[in-house]
Amino acid sequence: MVHVVLDAMGGDNAPKEIVEGALIALHDSDGVKITLCGKEDAIRSELEGKDYPKDRLLIENADEVISMDEAPVMAIRRKKDSSIVKGLHLVKDKQADAFVSAGSSGAILAGGQLIVGRIKGVERPPLAPLIPSTTEKGVSLIIDCGANVDARSSHLVQFAKMGSIYMENVLGVKNPRVAIVNIGVEEEKGNMLVKETFPLLRNCPDINFIGSIEAREIPNGGADVIVCEAFVGNVILKMYEGVGKMMLSSIKHELMRSTRGKIGGMLIKPSLKGLLAKFDASEYGGAPLLGLNGLVVKVHGNATHKEISNAIKQCESFKKQDISRKIADKIIIKDE
Repeated sequence: MVHVVLDAMGGDNAPKEIVEGALIALHDSDGVKITLCGKEDAIRSELEGKDYPKDRLLIENADEVISMDEAPVMAIRRKKDSSIVKGLHLVKDKQADAFVSAGSSGAILAGGQLIVGRIKGVERPPLAPLIPSTTEKGVSLIIDCGANVDARSSHLVQFAKMGSIYMENVLGVKNPRVAIVNIGVEEEKGNMLVKETFPLLRNCPDINFIGSIEAREIPNGGADVIVCEAFVGNVILKMYEGVGKMMLSSIKHELMRSTRGKIGGMLIKPSLKGLLAKFDASEYGGAPLLGLNGLVVKVHGNATHKEISNAIKQCESFKKQDISRKIADKIIIKDE
């Protein structure tokens, strides 16, 4: 049984969508147990009249909420009775396997490191979301996308190792191709960080490094694991989301402009649904914060029940594949 703690108060749609996502996950899988962490009255109000396995749904009362505009580290230290802090402590104390939240990114990142703690040897834990691509699995992993904007070359090497483990064990990609984001494919190109990291990745025996990748080749499936520091990764991720929304909106607008377009739209509707699904972030769950002593997953602030339920399934797979132990086995401590 995989035990997942949900931050019931985090995000724009809490607690309604969080609770609904939990109930969907419970009905979809007999192998998961969920604790909803937050204001008990609000949670019970959402559960009223709902059918669910009561032996697999628990409530952990937390009277405080960390808002998006609070200083992350200060909020973690001061708001001990918040849903984020109490939820992370359940993971730290091994009472739960994973914590999922749509709340403050800064608080989740800070709390993950301060409370759950890093695996011995891990220098920096990265956020690693899946993005649509034309790879065999239809997705690539971008690592890091928001946790370490000022990374060092040694951090990026560890990101590559952790990303490879995740893709191979959770997604089933054998010998995943690893590439570093660059402004060209030549080794001599790039900023100082890329130039320092490139030879380290090339000489790393634990990964299948294929060299540099330009941003335009990421959607075309140029690599399975995309390595970069968080500043670059976050820009790529946000551009991805923006272009996806713009393209789908433009297609819809053009189809609705004429009768011919509307008829054509009806004919391609099934295929269009598939395209929409590829650009729907909720299909992929959340972004795990890799390299911690327990699993912490950040989902979008506007996450709906679909993204929440998929994030819970993601946690189930992560735990069953024992990803944290496999990461610990791969990371070489500097002093050794």
